[in-house]
Parts: sequence; C-alpha cells; structure tokens
Amino acid sequence: MERFATVPEQPEAKRLLAAALAEGPAHAYLLHGPRGVGKTAAARAFASALLGDDPRAARDRPIHPDLYLLERVGEMIRIDDIRELRHDLHMRPFEGDRRVYLVLDAHLMNEDAADALLKDLEEPPEYATILLVADELGSLPETIRSRCQLVPFRRLSDGAVRAWLTEHDPELEDAVRSAVARSAGGRLDRARRLLDPDAVERRARLVEAARSVYLDEAFEPTAAAAVVLDAMRAAGEEAKGSEQEEVERRELSGRDAEQRVRRAQRGAEREELLAALEGLAAWYRDLVVLAEGAESAVVHADRLDDLRADVGRDAGLRAAEAAELARQAWREAEEFNVNASLALEALFVRLHRALA
Repeated sequence: MERFATVPEQPEAKRLLAAALAEGPAHAYLLHGPRGVGKTAAARAFASALLGDDPRAARDRPIHPDLYLLERVGEMIRIDDIRELRHDLHMRPFEGDRRVYLVLDAHLMNEDAADALLKDLEEPPEYATILLVADELGSLPETIRSRCQLVPFRRLSDGAVRAWLTEHDPELEDAVRSAVARSAGGRLDRARRLLDPDAVERRARLVEAARSVYLDEAFEPTAAAAVVLDAMRAAGEEAKGSEQEEVERRELSGRDAEQRVRRAQRGAEREELLAALEGLAAWYRDLVVLAEGAESAVVHADRLDDLRADVGRDAGLRAAEAAELARQAWREAEEFNVNASLALEALFVRLHRALA
C-alpha cells in the first residue's frame, strides 16, 4: 500500500491495485470516480510499479520508454489518437518485459475512438497493460467497461480534506479549514480552488446572495443570479488563460488547440455553476441544522454568527424547502445542458417564494 501513500483514503482502490501487483496484472484497468479524489495519482503510481518502480515513469511528464501517455488535445480523444496508441501497442518493450498505456480522460473518447480501442482490449499483446482513467462511467460503452477491471474511487471524507488543507496551508484558521473541507464535497481540486483569494471572495458573495433571498425586502432574482453568472465567467476566463499557456507550452495550434481552450473554459463555468448550487443548498441546510441545535454539523463554520442571526429571524423555518430547491437545480444542471441565466433566475424566484 505504501506505493499509494500520496493518495488519501480510497481503501478499495488501493486493495485492488495492490492485489494486481502481487498476483500479476490483468490486461486492462478502468479507474473511475469524481475528479480530485486521487485517480490520476494512483494510476501513475500503479504504472510506475508495473515498470519496476522506475522514477522516470512516476513523473507528471513521464520519460520512461515503456510508458505511453495519452491525453486529450482538443475537446475529446479521437480515433487518430487511438490509432497512434495502437501502432505503439504492437511494439515490444524496450527495456523490460512490460509496456504500460495510460489514457487520461478516457470518458472523453468519441465513439470511433472507443470502437478502435475495443479491438485491442479484446486481444491485447501479452506484455501490455492498459490503464484508463475516467471521471464517469456512463459515457463509456459497456463493451469497454466489461473488458476492464473496474477500480472505483469515492469522494474523500471531510477529515481527509482537512488533513490535506493542514498540510498545504498550516496557517489556515480552524473555522475556515472546516468550512472549506465541507464545501469541497470530498474533492481536493475543489478544496484547492476554494483557497484561492478570488474564490474566497466569490464564496462570500454567494453567501450574501443566499441571505438576500430572505433578508432583502427589495430582493431582485436577476441580481442574485448575476452573482453566480459573474463567478462562472471569472472561473471560465481563469481556466481559459491557464489552458492557453498549456497549449503554447505544447506548441499546439489549429482546431485542436482552440477546442481544448474552449472546453477548459466551458468546463470551468459548469463546475462553478454546480459548486454555486451546492453552496446555496449547503447554506439553507445549515439554517435547518442550526435551528435543530446541531451547530457542529454546519458547513459554513466560518459564518456561524450570520447563521445564528438568521435563525433568530426565523429564516430556518422553511429553509429545508429552499435547500431541496437548490439541490434539484443542481441535479438538473448536472444532467442537462441548461441555460444558466434562465435556470438561476428561476431558482431565485422559487427560493424567494419559499423563504420570504
């Protein structure tokens, strides 16, 4: 298990991967679960172990000749990417007796790419181990899933996220650490973003928007929705800038580079929308929890004074309904391609009816 020491928790995944190393690996593995819970780190550690714990294979940009890394370039993994992998797949190992193929963001394979990969999953060379890393299973064909050993990853506990926060920012106040850990939803990538000063400010504005629903006599749903939309735009622009730097570093150009940047921007905007809806649900849930006297269970531990004041104004009486409205909006945004502006304005109208 020490090979996976950098991956917090995930006992089932670690057990399955450790057993594979002890008993001999299968030809293909599919590591799946939410973003930010250790899948990629575990896959890299597993690949390195299969290649004799060679440090060249453990790097973010591996240079081991028997480790093939496939990352998407544009919006998706296309058939040409898989064709290149297939060409390499039939070359025997350069140094040892095994070659490892690590495919990140495997859930972004298009149909043609998945069909092409399936042929080698059915009859792979005896020296090859294919590692697929995916944020979701639903977008992968059943034929792909059924030919891989599934390795599930779960959301991390609040305790694991708090431990990570303590290690990365030991000066963080306890109340803030607890609030960030609970708001992160078991994901280290989200916890990392919540520590960013701009994200801290966005979170504060979201809380004020949540409170304005029942505190502001002249409440405007459009203004409240704008708080989330502005946060989405800011997150999208930040992701766009970072991805453009990565594109330039890789010397990419043309359609694939444009699509990669566009996907990063849209993905960040969607992630910010989902995080905001979770934040709204968490605030109204906190009102319910505090009204019931369970202060230690609130998510917004750094805003206890505001929560107490609002509960004192009877804001907790119908907050359970508001929390469910926000959760329903999250489910719809997670499942469908919603118009964020219209969906948010409609949500704040319903929240105001429930709480005003």
